[in-house]
This record gives sequence, C-alpha cells and structure tokens, in this order.
Amino acid sequence: MSRTARRLAALGSIACAAGALVVAVFVLWNNWAPLLGALALMVVALIAAWYVITRRGIVRLVAAVVAVAAVAVAFATLLGNHSLLGLALMAVLVFGFAALARAALQSEPQLLGPDHDRGVEVAAAQRPVLILNPRSGGGKANPVFVAAAQDRGIETVTLRPGDDLAQLARDAVAGGADVIGMAGGDGSQALVAGIASEHGVPFVCIPAGTRNHFALDLGIDRDDVVGALDAFGDAFERRIDLARVNGRVFVNNVSFGVYAAIVQSEEYRDAKLNTAAKMLPELLGPDFDPFDFELDGPDAIADCDPDLILVSNNVYKLEGIGGLGTRARLDEGVLGVIVVEVHNGAELAQLISLSTAGRGSAYAGWHEWTTPSLEVRSRQAIDLGIDGEAVTLDSPVHLEVQPGALRVRIAPHHPGVSPARVAGAVQAGAPRRLLRLAFAA
Repeated sequence: MSRTARRLAALGSIACAAGALVVAVFVLWNNWAPLLGALALMVVALIAAWYVITRRGIVRLVAAVVAVAAVAVAFATLLGNHSLLGLALMAVLVFGFAALARAALQSEPQLLGPDHDRGVEVAAAQRPVLILNPRSGGGKANPVFVAAAQDRGIETVTLRPGDDLAQLARDAVAGGADVIGMAGGDGSQALVAGIASEHGVPFVCIPAGTRNHFALDLGIDRDDVVGALDAFGDAFERRIDLARVNGRVFVNNVSFGVYAAIVQSEEYRDAKLNTAAKMLPELLGPDFDPFDFELDGPDAIADCDPDLILVSNNVYKLEGIGGLGTRARLDEGVLGVIVVEVHNGAELAQLISLSTAGRGSAYAGWHEWTTPSLEVRSRQAIDLGIDGEAVTLDSPVHLEVQPGALRVRIAPHHPGVSPARVAGAVQAGAPRRLLRLAFAA
C-alpha cells in the first residue's frame, strides 16, 4: 500500500469514528438520556473494535463480543427512538473505523523509527555479482530479470544442473566481487550467505524462490523481484545473525520430528498441504513410535518426549496480531527453540486450534526458550528439515547462532522491516501512530 493510500485509510478511520459519534448526537439530540447512553455505547464499541484490531486469541474474541453487544444495545436504544437508519449508519461507521485503521497501520513500516534502524547508507557496488537459479520459484529469474540485472551493471552467473553452488560463490569472491547476491530459494540463500560471511562480503537476497521467508523477514518486497536488484546500488546495509547446524548455515529454521518426517517424504515438494494432512494422523496415531530425542533446556522439558523441535535463527512471532510466522529481528544473537509434545489426536486438535488463534504457547505440551546454542541427541541418525530441505545427520546435532555474521544490503525503496516488527508497532502506541500517519506532513 502506498504512503498516500495509508494516509487516506488513516484519515478515513478517524472520520468514521467521529462520524459514528456525530450520528448518535444527531439522532438523539432531543432526548438526552438515550443520547448519553448511546454515546457511552459508541465509546465502548470503538474501544472494543480497537482491541479487535490490535489483539488476538481470547482478548480479541472477547473484544469482538463486546463490540457486537454494544452495537446491539445501541440498536435497541435507537429503535426506541424510531431511528433504524441511524443505527445502520452507526454500525457501518464503527466497522469502517476498525477496517480502515487496521489497513493503515499494518502497512505502515515507515513510521517504525529513523533510517538507522534499517542500517547505514552505502554506495553502489563496484563489482556486483549475482548467482541465479533459473528453475527456482517457477522461473522468476527469467530472461527479463537477467536483462534488468545486466542493465544495472550486475554480472550474472547462472546455476546449471550439476554445478556446485558454493564453488560458484567462492569463485565470484575470488574474482573480485565486492557484493554478492543470490536469486533463488532459502536453501540457496543460506549457502551463498555463508560464503559471503566467511569472506566479509556484503550479501543481497533476491526473492526468486517459492516462499522467500528469509526475504520477508529482511523486509524485502517479495513481489518486487526486479526492484530488489537495487540493493546492489545505493542501499542500506546492516549486520544480521546467521545460524549453523553441524557447521551448515541456515537462515530460517531447522525442524526435528513430525515436520521433518513430512519434509522427508518424496510427495512433499509437489503437494505440501496434502502430504502433511495425509501423514499427520499416521505419525501421531495409536501406532506412532515416538522420537527418542534428548536435549538440554528448562526444567519443564526434563520428562518431555518431543514430537516436534523447531530451532530458529532468532525468534519467530507466533502470538498477537499480524506478522505471525515471521521474526521481528534477525540481530538478537539467539536461537529460538520450540519443543512440542503431543500424546493423541485430541491434543493435536487442541494444538492446531490454539496455534491458529495465535495462542500456541497456551498448549500444555508447548515449551519455548532462547539460547545461543543447542545439542539434540538420538540413538539413531536424525531426519531434519533445514530451511525446508530434507537432510539426515548423525547424532548429536549441534546448533549455534553467529551474531552479526552477515552484512546484508536492502534496496532503499523496500521496507527493510519484517511483518512481525510492523505488527509490534501496531500494538504499541497504535492510536498515536494512526494520528501521526493521518496528519504528519
């Protein structure tokens, strides 16, 4: 959403809030008792609507009930004063306020803080090199994209079947590249980012994969693949963390247990959701053979038999409004660890229900903490999903974070902040931000 559209949405939400109050006054002007009652109900409805915007889970549900109840009581009051039209208009204005405010604030990364939060301004690369995978993401790195890169003076290297991607990256650095980029999926991004980190060369992430989770958390516009090339020009640069599993770099997460078993399936790549739906009942059914994972952590997991372990490069936002499944920061120097234990189908249903509502941590078998390193042990080889790629490693598996290991560049016209960071700002000081967005010059 453009800056102008965000401002219009913010102004519209404020106008709807004011309009709802004005309608109440106009309809009940000659009857002060209903007027005061209606005004009080409108305030309650507006406050409740705000909680619907800025909260999730039980708080959001209660707020929605309160908002509906307030409007319903107002409805009865207005009916007693023969103004059904006024009620309908008030209801439209209240919900218009909520919808427009949410649209304005959830799309408003520019108001999060000064530019230094995005990094430092850097000059254009002198010897930019971009490695691209033409098969990734349905062919996003197509001839038009390649031409756009070359028009910007970027040397392109195409990954061919049988090529060693790591060696291509090392050759580019050895050949004098002062900025190196990768156009491909998250697994390829991690590998090239690791080479860039080893040599102290800035890295550019081009979202040419399927899901591009790393790009999303960096604040790169995933729908603007060509525009992401501008990170090779005058751009913002900052340091972020990388993480390693048995020495291999990962930028997003490593999964053990149920999800890793699903990723190992040959059917997973072509039908992710269908494969997961098919395998989960089998994996967690009555004949399920529990994983024998051992790991160190809080006292609460001492007797835990994990069915799922998720270790992430920094912490995922899994609760609250918006930004779910993304990371607010990539520079906190920690691994985020989630361990989940499921005993039966009923508990699985509860877990899914709570997770969908943004309240996964309320599940009794959910354990979550942060740590700079972690070791996972088993009596057998361990199947993992590393940034969504199926891998099998010998036990023990050691994971660690590398604080500030990677210099990453972001195009100046891209947000440079993740959805989780934006969502946090929506919840903290949202009224002030809405007014600032609406009326700031």
